Amino acid sequence: MGGSQKRSAAYGPVHGLLPADTTEDVRNRGAGVSRQIAVLPVGSFEQHGPYLPLSTDTLVACAIARAIADARPVHLLPPVTISCSHEHAAWPGTVSLSSVTLHAVIRDVADSLRRSGVDALVLVNGHGGNYVLGNAVQESSARGERMALFPAAEDWETARVRAGVATSLLTDMHAGEIETSILLHTHPELLRPGYETSDHIADDRRHLLTSGMSAYTDSGVIGRPSLASAEKGKKLLESLTDSFAPYFSLLSEEPADSCPSGV
Repeated sequence: MGGSQKRSAAYGPVHGLLPADTTEDVRNRGAGVSRQIAVLPVGSFEQHGPYLPLSTDTLVACAIARAIADARPVHLLPPVTISCSHEHAAWPGTVSLSSVTLHAVIRDVADSLRRSGVDALVLVNGHGGNYVLGNAVQESSARGERMALFPAAEDWETARVRAGVATSLLTDMHAGEIETSILLHTHPELLRPGYETSDHIADDRRHLLTSGMSAYTDSGVIGRPSLASAEKGKKLLESLTDSFAPYFSLLSEEPADSCPSGV
């Protein structure tokens, strides 16, 4: 292979992203809780400018899910690594699933978990374009199944303030301060040079769904990655871990009508 075609070892595959539990680990963890809860990271494989890897959203989702699993007795699942990234189709390397396919994957995972005794599922979403995940959770909840989508916008806003992230959630749309900070904390070896000078603001994106990201950015970046730091990434994950507590409690609750009569 010519020098320009070689893949640098510094930017090789990321190890340690897959859970190492055995079936006994899952059984023992389930014996200590009233209801087993599985956590599924959902990422994407899409452009994140010239300095962040295509797998950025998956790495972010996995970092959040791992932090949750370190703090709570949940069943951590391997990530969904390709999702709905159609708005990024103009950039090489981006791969997408249809929303119908992603919805079906989530439904199949939830059904399979219930058959093995895990009846609650949290989708930890790392990609803002996965709108269909909200529909999947709404539909499952309407059927009386236990499912949640995390983090909500409110959780991200709390984390942003707590971590000292200067960029608003509106401005920090893609490959900006938040995502770069989390990767600086969790996988600094994967960042390429240049994020320090790649800021780009495009707050008015009202035609994004029609025109795609390329109508608003040449580089693929919308946000201010120059403000990112590993310390902010650490604090973002700590805040999100704390914000997960009400979700865990809600999904762990027994239904009100499950109490014996007269109690």
